[in-house]
Order: sequence, then C-alpha cells, then structure tokens
Amino acid sequence: MGIIGNGQTFLDALGTVERAALLALGSSKSYAASETVLLEGETGDFVVAIVDGWASVSSSNRYGQRVILALRGSGDLVGDLSVLDPNPRSATVTALGPMEAVVVSGDAFRGFIAARPRVTALVIKHLGSRLRASDGERMSLATETVLQRLAAYLGELVEHVGVPGRGGVALELQLRQHDLAAAVGATREAVAKALRILRAHGVIATGPLSLVVLNPGMLREISSGRFRPSAGGP
Repeated sequence: MGIIGNGQTFLDALGTVERAALLALGSSKSYAASETVLLEGETGDFVVAIVDGWASVSSSNRYGQRVILALRGSGDLVGDLSVLDPNPRSATVTALGPMEAVVVSGDAFRGFIAARPRVTALVIKHLGSRLRASDGERMSLATETVLQRLAAYLGELVEHVGVPGRGGVALELQLRQHDLAAAVGATREAVAKALRILRAHGVIATGPLSLVVLNPGMLREISSGRFRPSAGGP
C-alpha cells in the first residue's frame, strides 16, 4: 500500500542543526484528536512539522466519500506543497490523536529552503516520493482485492505503530471501520467482511477500538496474493 511511507522523514533527513533551525522559525501548537490541521480547498500559507503523534491525510472523491491518502507521523512535514504552489490545499490533514507540532509561515519556510540548496533538494525528493506512493496506490486499487489492500495496510501499521505483546502486536492507532475503509478505498461493508475473514483465520483479534495482529506473517502472505483465505475460515 505505501500509505505510511518507508523512507526517512523530512525532519530526520535535515539533520540536527537544520532541524533545530527550521523549528525555531515557527510556533508550537497542540492538536486534539480529530482536530483539523489543514483543510482541503482552503488557501493557506504555512507548513506544519509534526513533532509527536499521528495525522491522516485525506481527500473526498467525486461521490463525496473520504479517502485516506496517507498517514503522517513524528518528523513529517505537511502543507509544504501549497506554500510552494499557490493553489488551494489538495487534502485535509486530521490529527488521529493528541498531536504536537510546530507551525511555520510560508515566507519563513520558503526563505529557509532558498538559503539551503541541500534542503531544497530534500523537499523535491520528498514530493517525488509522495507522487510515487500515489501511483502505487492507484495500481493497488486497480489490481488488488479489498482483503489484500487491508492486509497490506495492517501490515504497515504493524511495522510503524505496532506494540508487541504476549498475545500479538497491538496497533497504537485507534482506527474505526470507516477509517480503515477510507484508507483502503473500499466501503465499510467490504472492510467489515475482510475483517471477519482475518478473524476467522486467526490473523487478527478485534475489540472496541482495539485491533491486535496475531499473525503478521499471514498478513504478508495475504497482501501478496500468495494465500487466498476463504470466507468461512480454515
């Protein structure tokens, strides 16, 4: 799926000195769970550097359905495209839980990268990485089943936000079925069916706002298409 990204975050790529210099240009801000950080369609001249926590990047399709395009966490930068390209914001960014960030004005950010050619190259690299991830998402939607996409997405969450325990790997983010549906480009009903299949095969266990992956290896097998579980379980 590539919805989280596997490369180094923007702030980490900056290095200690440049990171501190960028953050010193802005002001700290705390976001509550479900609070809007950036709004699709609005004009805005600031970027947000996430220091702690997670946010979803989503957009509405022509049918009015919300689609989660990516998840961004500590070290990531959001809103940079609209301060470099004077068009309305292309997506909404929403805090998935309590989130700490630094807000930097567009003028300050543009001045920061203009004075540092290496940072300019990093910005271009990260924008290109997002474009490649978007291409991968479109290919996934065209060629993979909902079950495959869900398995791949849960596998990414295991890698990035999973908390290992005796019973399996608990996912730190509390995502509801409609969030999972928005992340894999499917209906809530299709995701509910896929979750039932994963539970029936002992791959996951779910509870109210909780999901534990019992068999990460099986998730990889399902997402790759090497194993196609039946709806009725083993």
